Amino acid sequence: MAQSEREREQSQRLLDSDGDDQKEAAYDSSEKVVVVGIGDSDDEFSGAPPFSWRKLWLFTGPGFLMSIAFLDPGNLEGDLQAGAIAGYSLLWLLMWATAMGLLVQLLAARLGVATGRHLAELCREEYPRWATLVLWVMAELALIGADIQEVIGSAIALKILSHGVLPLWSGVIITALDCFIFLFLENYGVRKLEAVFAVLIATMAISFAWMFGETKPNGIELLIGILVPKLSSRTIQQAVGVVGCIIMPHNVFLHSALVQSRNIDPRKNGRVQEALNYYSIESTVALIISFIINLFVTTVFAKGFYGTKQANSIGLVNAGQYLQEKYGGGFFPILYIWGIGLLAAGQSSTITGTYAGQFIMGGFLNLRLKKWMRALITRSFAIVPTMMVALIFDTSEDTLDVLNEWLNVLQSIQIPFALIPLLCLVSKEQVMGVFKIGPILKMVAWLVAALVMVINGYLLLDFFSSEMRGLLFGCLVSAFTAGYVAFIIYLISRGITFSSWRDMVKSKSSQVEVIE
Repeated sequence: MAQSEREREQSQRLLDSDGDDQKEAAYDSSEKVVVVGIGDSDDEFSGAPPFSWRKLWLFTGPGFLMSIAFLDPGNLEGDLQAGAIAGYSLLWLLMWATAMGLLVQLLAARLGVATGRHLAELCREEYPRWATLVLWVMAELALIGADIQEVIGSAIALKILSHGVLPLWSGVIITALDCFIFLFLENYGVRKLEAVFAVLIATMAISFAWMFGETKPNGIELLIGILVPKLSSRTIQQAVGVVGCIIMPHNVFLHSALVQSRNIDPRKNGRVQEALNYYSIESTVALIISFIINLFVTTVFAKGFYGTKQANSIGLVNAGQYLQEKYGGGFFPILYIWGIGLLAAGQSSTITGTYAGQFIMGGFLNLRLKKWMRALITRSFAIVPTMMVALIFDTSEDTLDVLNEWLNVLQSIQIPFALIPLLCLVSKEQVMGVFKIGPILKMVAWLVAALVMVINGYLLLDFFSSEMRGLLFGCLVSAFTAGYVAFIIYLISRGITFSSWRDMVKSKSSQVEVIE
């Protein structure tokens, strides 16, 4: 939805102001956008003012919402399995995977700030209609897969905290209502919504830090695990899982849109550059915090279950019970500490999933629906299949683990359809202007993307080779693989050769739209 006249007047007044810092940055809680005036130079980077803690605070928010995808129940399950099966040996990989995720998210933020449009909108303009629809379907499938895991994670947490009174299906219904909480909070401004996510992240940090303190992992082994790379054939599957769950396709679309909650005029290079600087700091801090939280979970399960007979059977469903049996009650039962942290992870990630779904649908299809309608549609995509799963498999841990494997495969398949368009777009001068990435960063970004896609390709190959049974299934998988690879080649070739961006000059001179 476009800005109201009041918002436009306020934005322009603050952006053009040459007054003191109080006039350069302001937030009106009655509006749905943070208005930030940055710098006095319209065209030169050298005109940007020095670092300001106050301005950094005003830019703080989008990066922490983005970091939720690094802390969702799927990631937590990957963490606990890596710790239980591989011990401390994969902590170095967790750190570098987070660094790779940070690079991708910074590129997404760069795209959103420099163009005033998010990734789904730019894909709609870049590719023909048929390719846009394919990309949209792939993005929706990735989002549905992630959302099912997140909703199931929340439902498991509610079952733990209710001592089994609430079955999975009732937890799914309760979790489904969070989209209405999201709509309610959004009416009071984006900063209120960001504050809620800050509370949820803090809840996770406190819960898992408490578990870390209760279990007392070995500090020396922890440091060795971070600093000394180790990888064996026995832990290769967990290593692939650690890297594979860090890059979430829907999160790339989300971050490119979230950065537009701060009204930055893309016509003024100094202001765009300083916004990118602040977003880089904020996103880095957010992902350092997410790394520490993931590290807590991995080391807790490494300390408690590495080398035990339970190591190969542990998952989200039974992790809390195993912790309780291992460490007992104490002042506050560790089972409930785990449940609280898992609930915070599930609730926060389902809300960001709803948020991402609105941008994906609106951007690819150019839809202008009311907020409640878009939230209802995007929420239904995940809730309906999740409810079916919860009703059928409520008491079957093995079946839920198999389902989780299929959902991980589903998301791994979609990763190229977010990374390739992103890298092609941020490399184009017609799109980014002076903010296109340089040759060194471009090479590093493509190497990271290639590594992530190869690792996920290994996961897919390993999964389908173990699951492939029968000639018909094999033919279907082979046909799908051929089409899949052909579409990836098409995206890459078009990104290299296609440059028909006649209307991008106009779009760069337009105002950034307000997040509804």
